[in-house]
Amino acid sequence: MTTHPLLFLAFLFIFFNSSLATLVKLNVISFGAKADGTTDSTKAFLNAWAQACGSTKPATIYIPKGRFLVRSVDFRGQCNNNAIAIQIDGTIVAPVDYRVLGTANTWLSFENVDGVSIYGGILDAKGTGLWACKNSGKSCPSGATSLSFSNSKNVVIIGLTSLNSQMFHIVINGCHNVKMHGVKVSAAGNSPNTDGIHVQLSSSVTILNSRIQTGDDCVSIGPGATNLWMENIACGPGHGISIGSLGKDQNEAGVQNVTLRTATFIGTQNGVRIKSWANPSNGFARNIIFQHIVMNNVQNPIVIDQNYCPGNKNCPDKVSGVKVSDVTYQDIHGTSATQVAVKFDCSSKQPCSGIRMEEVELTYKNEVAEASCNHAGGTASGLVHPTSCL
Repeated sequence: MTTHPLLFLAFLFIFFNSSLATLVKLNVISFGAKADGTTDSTKAFLNAWAQACGSTKPATIYIPKGRFLVRSVDFRGQCNNNAIAIQIDGTIVAPVDYRVLGTANTWLSFENVDGVSIYGGILDAKGTGLWACKNSGKSCPSGATSLSFSNSKNVVIIGLTSLNSQMFHIVINGCHNVKMHGVKVSAAGNSPNTDGIHVQLSSSVTILNSRIQTGDDCVSIGPGATNLWMENIACGPGHGISIGSLGKDQNEAGVQNVTLRTATFIGTQNGVRIKSWANPSNGFARNIIFQHIVMNNVQNPIVIDQNYCPGNKNCPDKVSGVKVSDVTYQDIHGTSATQVAVKFDCSSKQPCSGIRMEEVELTYKNEVAEASCNHAGGTASGLVHPTSCL
């Protein structure tokens, strides 16, 4: 029995339209939100979430054009459906007074959700006031992460822009199956602790086609991150893409199966970095691939630092127990802003092993840069400049 193509298309059309008919659409304006940037719309957003989460049918929360003032808010599951879309055509703005969010851990928090998708929009956390406070040396609140997903699964973030976060821009913690695409992060190069995307204790996370400009790591990968894929990433200003810091605790989940493919670093403090504290630890970082990368005036293009201690204050002064192994650097080209373009400062207790350098060419002031190795073992193949010290 054969089905006529037109009949099949007609069936799809009817099915698609019936699906749309059953979709619950929730405009935050109808819940009392005001697009004026000054009226507190927090309650309206929470009420829209409560209805979407309570619905047994797929639901869309719609945030139209305009500026919506929202304070710290928790969007909690578990919900009655696993298909909640948040379509943002406008801008969600934080209160002007940084102290309002400053003592909160997170500005917009999602916990225990399944199947939440965010499309478009701008998050403006107005973090500049808090940065100024911190950079002046005064006593200041620690600040809030702009957007976090915790203990959640099947999350999608597409086309979202995060501006001027107080602390981290986006945090993925304890999650499974997260897809981020076309994310833009923007904060000043001197903004403190404003990591672009932080992933920890999470599996199957994908970050694609994203542009990150910030004052700390463009992407930071914490303990317990596994099966992370990053592709077509532009980073700078910022501190690079970092695995770690690891080894803060004695008992710590490891990091494994991390790939960065096709990336550009522009004027960053680091390029691709693995960092751990000089502490006893059962942590590890293994099966890491950095490939097809361009470095443009990067201070430390390739670095493993197992004596990590920012500011050299209260350093542990021990030996890192974190085992770094099976790390591949492939097709990495460009310029270093310092003479030592490749630095492997590994643990004397757990030396780095299985380091592979393939087709790496980095220059400093139009001359071949240098490499430095400490307790690092591995191989080099193809053209490798600076000459391998493994």
